[in-house]
Amino acid sequence: MFNSYNNFTFEYPYFLLLIVLFIVCSIYCKAKTPTYFIPHLNIFQFANQKSMIVINILKYLVIVFSIIALASPIKINDTILLKNNGINILLNIDASGSMKERDLDANYSKNRFEVVKEIVKDFIDKRVADNIGIVLFGDSVLIASPLSFDKDAQKQILDYLDVEMAGQKTAIIDSLASSVNILKNQNAKSNIIILLSDGEDNSSKIPLDVVIKLLNKYNIKAYTIGIGNFNQNILYEISKKSNARSYTAMSKEDLILIYEDINKLEKSQIDQNKIILKDYLFFYPLFFAILSLILLIYLKNKE
Repeated sequence: MFNSYNNFTFEYPYFLLLIVLFIVCSIYCKAKTPTYFIPHLNIFQFANQKSMIVINILKYLVIVFSIIALASPIKINDTILLKNNGINILLNIDASGSMKERDLDANYSKNRFEVVKEIVKDFIDKRVADNIGIVLFGDSVLIASPLSFDKDAQKQILDYLDVEMAGQKTAIIDSLASSVNILKNQNAKSNIIILLSDGEDNSSKIPLDVVIKLLNKYNIKAYTIGIGNFNQNILYEISKKSNARSYTAMSKEDLILIYEDINKLEKSQIDQNKIILKDYLFFYPLFFAILSLILLIYLKNKE
């Protein structure tokens, strides 16, 4: 997995403060030298002023470019995320007509589906290193987002999802079968499904026992979350027989705690396994610093 950056930055930006220190010292920390009166010195004054201006400019260039090189300018090209210890997570979300109910939100300002989307976005943010997909189900099953590391894109996709996009009824088991089909050939530390529903399965064409056998065959855990008036028996059986947990949520606060619990249960180490590709650019300012120093030495000796 590559994340493109092409950002210019410094590895040690605090060294740049030395430029300010140098400017301040050049103004207020000048060395005191004795003054001599020499008659007819004005003959050489103009030529001397031009030479001193050039020398002073070169002196500043040497110091500034040296400090910039010391701050180590870099360009970040890509970040490679290693997927060896990652988790594949499919978020199966019920979008049937009953998700229009407003009983989860204390102020009744948002329906169930809007509350779920809000909490799911927070969950996605916490799974920075994992491969996540989104499955929406109603009468039929809609793959809203394939497995991906692009969390920003997934949250944008959630914004476009709405109730009844996949129909008014509820196909819980069919959504699990579609998720198994996505995960069965995925190599990962763990493959899990987090299924949320608020109703009974009244639209699936695939038998429950077939889906449970598939979950066990491919070692996929299915966490289930029931809200409102749901068929607790089916959700409990799915989770129990796939070595996962089943939850019940009566409020938004319950949902937040449930997703936090799943987040703790399914730990991922992948965020420690990433490689940042950098281009080190310190030699450019260092080259100009050396070139300016050579010219400075030449002019000082010529003087």
